[in-house]
Amino acid sequence: MTQQTLDIVGWREWGTFPEIGNEKVKIKVDTGAKTSCLHAFKIKPFQKEKQKWVRVWLHPEQDSDREVVCEFPIFDRRNVSDSGGHVTKRYVIKTPIIMGGKQFDIELTLTNRDNMKFRMLLGRRALEGRFLVDSAASYITGE
Repeated sequence: MTQQTLDIVGWREWGTFPEIGNEKVKIKVDTGAKTSCLHAFKIKPFQKEKQKWVRVWLHPEQDSDREVVCEFPIFDRRNVSDSGGHVTKRYVIKTPIIMGGKQFDIELTLTNRDNMKFRMLLGRRALEGRFLVDSAASYITGE
């Protein structure tokens, strides 16, 4: 049996999104969440060439009103339970992310996280087979 070596990440890290203008987003690594989610303060579904898309308005930086608008094909819609047990139906997009020198596709649910400390949560599906979490460390992968 071959032992796979996984990179280590801290409980908070930076991720870069090539399809969102190479924006850097501060991420909370959340092993309690199955799916990753990204802050979107405005979400508008639309049709493009007979396919369902979503236009998304983001504030990639915490405590900043700078807006980034981008468009993605809708990958899925899912019921997601938040930490309080409330279920909401969210759009899911699929986009590449770069963390610790690795680029991989990630599924992200879209939700308003204005009242949260982090613009993104990185869930178990994104961590699986790639990273181990050192809960005492931060920003191991650099910016």
